[in-house]
Amino acid sequence: MRFIVLFASLLSVAAWANPIIYPAQGQTPEQQRKDQVECQLWATDTTGVDPIELAGEAAPARQEVGGERARGALGGAAKGAIIGAIAGDAGKGAAIGAGVGVLSGGAKQRRKSEHNEQMLEQNQQRRQEQMELYDRAFKACMEGKGYSVS
Repeated sequence: MRFIVLFASLLSVAAWANPIIYPAQGQTPEQQRKDQVECQLWATDTTGVDPIELAGEAAPARQEVGGERARGALGGAAKGAIIGAIAGDAGKGAAIGAGVGVLSGGAKQRRKSEHNEQMLEQNQQRRQEQMELYDRAFKACMEGKGYSVS
């Protein structure tokens, strides 16, 4: 079954690496297809990287960003009102607390956005490194079978 799935998605794999393969020893197109499938299986088994699976991987879930400033303002206003009530002016305390809450919420929102970007970058880098490893293994296999690969 794995052979059929891999063979059927040969074009999908080629879209990732898109190697140029020349039959340096006069191999027929049928032999080349057979060798490519064998090398794809070998590269996957050797590296543990399945380009089809890698292509279908979903991006990591993003943290939801938004509303941090409003929530900060509400929380700050409530805390400020309590402190203001103790000091004798709940309204003034609520206003000060809301302002501080907005600032705090904005900082929290920026941290979440930065975290999302870092996660996406790390995921992309990991996928690229895995594909480079797979590509090297595939190329080594094809060159071992007498093809010129670039």
